Amino acid sequence: MNKKTQVWLPLLFSVTIIVGMMIGYKMRDNMPGKSFFFVDKRHPLQEIMDLIENKYVDSVKIAALSDTAITAILNKLDPHSVFIPAEELQGVNDDIAGNFFGIGVEFSLFNDTINVINIVPDGPSFKAGIKTGDKFIKVDDSLVAGKKITTEKIRKLLRGDLDSKVVITVLRDGQVKPYSITRGIIPISSVDASYIIKNGIGFIRLNKFSQVTYREFMKTLEGLQKQGLKKLILDLRGNGGGILEEATSVADEFLDGDKLITYTEGTHFAKKEYRCKRPGLFETGELVVLADEGTASASEILIGALQDWNRATIIGRRSFGKGLVQEQFDLSDGSALRLTIARYYTPIGRSIQRSYANGGKAYYDEVNNRFHDGEVNSADSVKHDTTKIFRTQNGKIVYGGGGITPDIFVAIDTADYSITTAKIYYKGTIGDFAYRYYLQHQPALNKYKSISDFAKQFTFSDDNWKQFSAMAAKDSITLDTISPKEKNDLINRIESSIARQVWRNQGFYEILNIQDKAVLKSIEVLSK
Repeated sequence: MNKKTQVWLPLLFSVTIIVGMMIGYKMRDNMPGKSFFFVDKRHPLQEIMDLIENKYVDSVKIAALSDTAITAILNKLDPHSVFIPAEELQGVNDDIAGNFFGIGVEFSLFNDTINVINIVPDGPSFKAGIKTGDKFIKVDDSLVAGKKITTEKIRKLLRGDLDSKVVITVLRDGQVKPYSITRGIIPISSVDASYIIKNGIGFIRLNKFSQVTYREFMKTLEGLQKQGLKKLILDLRGNGGGILEEATSVADEFLDGDKLITYTEGTHFAKKEYRCKRPGLFETGELVVLADEGTASASEILIGALQDWNRATIIGRRSFGKGLVQEQFDLSDGSALRLTIARYYTPIGRSIQRSYANGGKAYYDEVNNRFHDGEVNSADSVKHDTTKIFRTQNGKIVYGGGGITPDIFVAIDTADYSITTAKIYYKGTIGDFAYRYYLQHQPALNKYKSISDFAKQFTFSDDNWKQFSAMAAKDSITLDTISPKEKNDLINRIESSIARQVWRNQGFYEILNIQDKAVLKSIEVLSK
């Protein structure tokens, strides 16, 4: 037996080595930058970076240079594959998660001073005693007043680890006082507003699709149903998208059976279908969805599915046109790569992705050009990609290749605005005025029992308009020449901003919607 073992042992040993080499060769395919036997195979890009670091005439911040190189590479791919530096990743992840760790205040910068314009109810700042109108002087030992500080730097100072403490020194009524605040979980709500407008017609505005959007949407929808919801306006204007699965879950609440919602597919990404999985809460009620050029990505998945299945009337303007799916990969230095891995398609096979063949700048300029070439003002100017025509089940013509075209066009509210009015919005004069008005009239405003009472009873007087005009004049803006329509729209926006000071976004949109053309058109359609 020993002799037989001695004969076969070399052969067994050789077979083992060969099998190990074959496994190693297969493993090599999943290890970029490695060659056979895992010996480093250096790429010219890395060699160049090393040479710059070790040989260049001046000292160089090699990390920043590397980030620039990565961005340049990604620019050759598509406009939505992006590199996220380590210092920016937390903020990006917070937005996706739907919350962050902070002190729970909304602030604005007026004359290089942080002014608290709102406080999260029952949040850390509320519990510590911070009040609307407080001015931040210091955050811990960092002086933040009168330093031309940026909002981004303020956010970094105010945010931190859960349960960590921060001392905020504020100016209130001429007195300086420190407050110790324990950072907590601050929600970033996906639902800006929800309410019953009239006659069972409800309104829900979603601003994103984060990890908590579906849960928030369901809670909101159930609340409206208890109030007698019969028909619904879903406002997705300005909703830039987010998590695909959250959008398909919302779509599932409107579509019945096992209908296809969307499917994704890429060269290295097998086809994956997203179908309805459960009975929906609103499968039969009449539905209108509002869209505009800021409606993108996951929002377009939802709208595309509802349009393809003839489930909703889409009202507004052509959506952004993003039909690419990204996956985020964390990198070893704390940064991340958000890489496009697939395209998504509507149930009847539409890809609504706009062309990016001319580069990222031309890609984003296309949206800006809609304001210059008249598309946002006239249905006749809407640019369909007529080479990609589809038909829904009932024969309605729809288009691919350039966003979702609405069933009913509504021009932008600001179509007739003058340069003067545009300056008002650019300077932030309305928000500044509303904040100061609230501080001066807080007791009177707090007497309104509801937003509905405010809408019926509040009057923006001629004296108030003179005060607003005087504030605009300080920014070298003269309001004497604006049209009556512009004045009316500005007053509506001012009243909405005052309502925001009392009831936050809920108040803002309830008052703004009273004159919103797309909302009014939706009510007309649903009332027939």
